[in-house]
Amino acid sequence: MRKRISLLAAGGLVAVALATTPAHAADPEFRLAGPAETGLRPHPGADGAPQKTSVGFRIFNDTAKTFDRQSTFTIDLTPLKGVADVTLAEHQNSDCTLTATAVTCKRWALWTGDSTVVDLRLSAAKDSKAGATADLTVTGKAEGAAIKAATTKVRIGGPDLVMEPAALKAEQKPGDKQALPIVFANQGTESVQGVVLEVRTTHGIGLVEQYGNCSYSEDAGAGQPLNTGWTTVQCLLEGEYEAGKIYGVDGPLTLKAAPHAFADVLTYAVYANGEQPKAEKLRKPSAGKQLTAKARAPKASAQAVDLAPWNNLQEFDFATKNTADLVAAPVSLKGKAGETVRAEFGFRNNGPAWVAHLRSGEDVARTDIVIPAGAKVTKVPAGCQGVNADGTQREQSLGAPRYFCSTGHVVGERETFAYPFELKIETVVEEAKGSVSVGQWTPGGTQAHRWDPNHANNKAALVINAKGGGTTPSPTPTASATPSASATPTATASPTPGTGTGTTANGGLAATGTSAGAIAFGGAALVAAGGALVLAFRRKAAGHA
Repeated sequence: MRKRISLLAAGGLVAVALATTPAHAADPEFRLAGPAETGLRPHPGADGAPQKTSVGFRIFNDTAKTFDRQSTFTIDLTPLKGVADVTLAEHQNSDCTLTATAVTCKRWALWTGDSTVVDLRLSAAKDSKAGATADLTVTGKAEGAAIKAATTKVRIGGPDLVMEPAALKAEQKPGDKQALPIVFANQGTESVQGVVLEVRTTHGIGLVEQYGNCSYSEDAGAGQPLNTGWTTVQCLLEGEYEAGKIYGVDGPLTLKAAPHAFADVLTYAVYANGEQPKAEKLRKPSAGKQLTAKARAPKASAQAVDLAPWNNLQEFDFATKNTADLVAAPVSLKGKAGETVRAEFGFRNNGPAWVAHLRSGEDVARTDIVIPAGAKVTKVPAGCQGVNADGTQREQSLGAPRYFCSTGHVVGERETFAYPFELKIETVVEEAKGSVSVGQWTPGGTQAHRWDPNHANNKAALVINAKGGGTTPSPTPTASATPSASATPTATASPTPGTGTGTTANGGLAATGTSAGAIAFGGAALVAAGGALVLAFRRKAAGHA
């Protein structure tokens, strides 16, 4: 900002422009965060020693740049005297010191996003009483910034719901049914008023019964996208669940493997009412029998646990004997020299099974596309990478002789993957042949999956300017245990000036002009997240054909 001042001088008024000091931008504000409340097992623990619970505090820098000044964080421990003992975790991201009355940590920079300030280990003090509480507050200060404090309430004792593992059969066939027995205990020191039973299943397995006090999410129907791939059931079981008792669900819960079941996951958990993970778009039956729980025994087992939510949940993997027939789609293109043709290369899953690498999140399948002579790729979709003719990596993706395209970690039953490319015909080569193959990853390309019953239809022809203007079909499929595609040719379309055309064999992939990534008709990524639970997936066994 500039201010204009007129001064009286010899000869008249003189205009002088004075620069004012610019206003400082507001100081950035950062926020600290930690758990709202944490419970500690009363002293002493089951083995005679205090049981420690982890409590961590993090700081959030929601600005667009790193704050490069020193910041200091302080936790006042005096409110915890006689309630809880505090130690520092072995590894810290900050320079932290511990005294009898405080924890002090220093950071030399605050990066964008969130990062850990301090990790503490808390245990109940020797003379603490069940029900005692204290506030654990962390504050921060830094020159040129404001830092919002965070508080965690520390409580001695509390409820501890523990889900017992059910005896389930992992190996099954499509259509198989088995009971899901639900038994849980309150191994804490206080009662719980109402609990929520949550059962989550992946796409190939589900519960048969429905109850009036349960809410249900909708899994995808036939031909619809898989969305999250999970079905969630939450049932409110009212009543008081006393400390030291075991409870069993009173009412049948039956699991059934769908026709498309393959490698599926089940989780089942119990939460205090109000503490269950938030589930979206749940529907509730208009009427139905009520699911309840009854006490099984006067006392819980002597299993040593702490007051933590991790033991509320159990998980189980199913391996269904099934197959999935991946069929590469043949493609025939036609065009003149200098024209650009658009086509989709890919495959479809003829089922009957869906396939998902739930644990690892690795790609289920790779499409290997060999470009015919005389053509040059000018547009590559997302999810595809150009490689050399021998399958080795190359820097430039455009104009490659070969392409690898990945599916992601889920391939739904009856799902089609179509990768839209654009190719310029630089030289007309009659009957120029390439190929489209689908299979599992190998360093140099693909190989057939063990669970694919028909390996003959994993490879199809890609032809430009076929003799006589027709298409070249893929190899004739052999008999299989599941439906497979029949490769019969269709007529090619006539090109328009400057643009060629692409056609496919019967049941193949229609040509489009889109340049997006794979168009997955009927499938999407699979995610499992609920509250503090995130399933970190690892690879399932190779196959169950």
